[in-house]
Amino acid sequence: MNELEFYTNPQSRGRIVHWMLEETGADYKTAWLDFGSTMKDSAYLALNPMGKVPALRHGNVVVTEAAAICAYLADLFPEKMLAPPAGEPTRGTYYRWLFFAAGPLEAAATARSLGWQVPPGKSKFVGFGSYDDAINAVEKALADGPYVCGEQFTAADVYVGSSLGWGMMSGSIDKRPVFEAYVGRLYARPAWQRANAINNDFLKSSKH
Repeated sequence: MNELEFYTNPQSRGRIVHWMLEETGADYKTAWLDFGSTMKDSAYLALNPMGKVPALRHGNVVVTEAAAICAYLADLFPEKMLAPPAGEPTRGTYYRWLFFAAGPLEAAATARSLGWQVPPGKSKFVGFGSYDDAINAVEKALADGPYVCGEQFTAADVYVGSSLGWGMMSGSIDKRPVFEAYVGRLYARPAWQRANAINNDFLKSSKH
């Protein structure tokens, strides 16, 4: 198998993919990039013209966007059971909430953090409808738990859990009991703890 090369920054959405990589147990090479410098140089822009992280290179394949990378890795390592098998009913649930978190949930949280509100009568033009619509939908999806797909932990939990964890910490997502219990379960996973330690250790070392 071609080597996995992971491009990231410890203060970015790259932490989502770092967690996912640890869940797979795969060997991977990490390239730590800086905002405004190595993230914008020609070598990296050839991989991701957006000049953003995360990105993953697997042989001749380049995948960007954290949700897409999580889905790619789940399919690349089927033995880890990080996605329901194709054809299973829960595969639809998996896709639904993985991409809901990457779309409506992130948009709603970003709008709130920037102080932007959907003008009255304009919610039909906005993918997330309203902040309350998006947050209530996620809360309902997680009510039965313990994971997005019921008893099976998947890549969707990596993305949804990362989004909720960051959102509650930053204040862009309400601290609801269902969210706190869900994120608490996820943060107890050894893979999350390893990825978190790797990023925090790099942050500390880069300050010296």
